[in-house]
Amino acid sequence: MTRPIIAILRGVTPEEVLAVADAILQAGIEKIEVPLNSPSPLNSIETLAKAYSAQALIGAGTVLTPQEVAQVHQAGGRLVVSPNCDVEVIRATTAAGLESWPGIFTPSEALTALKAGATGLKLFPGDMAQPRGLKAMRAILPAGTQVYAVGGAQPDNFADWIAASADGFGLGSAIYKPGDTPQSVKQKARAIVAAFDAAW
Repeated sequence: MTRPIIAILRGVTPEEVLAVADAILQAGIEKIEVPLNSPSPLNSIETLAKAYSAQALIGAGTVLTPQEVAQVHQAGGRLVVSPNCDVEVIRATTAAGLESWPGIFTPSEALTALKAGATGLKLFPGDMAQPRGLKAMRAILPAGTQVYAVGGAQPDNFADWIAASADGFGLGSAIYKPGDTPQSVKQKARAIVAAFDAAW
């Protein structure tokens, strides 16, 4: 089962990224993003893409410019996640053949992102939108629109988000914080997968 969960490895270093990613993959999560405000993020993305591109969707988060999209593509990433809705970034991403997941918070941003060619939408911050916000927004979204809740979605509220029509989740510190060992990451990832499977 390919679960609709993106592991966000904010702060991961190139030296540890393979061991951390391996722990996440073993737990059953196959989508990994390295935010570009991490140490040497393109090195980490390139390392992951070379090792796991056949079995996982690897890419970048906090992508803010078309130039960064090009850098992610060159590093072998196939996933571009942003905290905001930037039409130029979305278009550059889709033109490169990568998945585009821009951050949206309002109906206007959601429809703008989809018009620009976004693969799916990242509802961010989820803490502010809450499941009821997604449920209300769903009324104006085209049928089949994929929406991942990020920033506020966690194992103890997966069921609430799913009931409100969330298609998946992006999880950061719940899976990885700088300083975590691969073993602790594996334990957290397994708990997340178990909670997701129970809620789904």
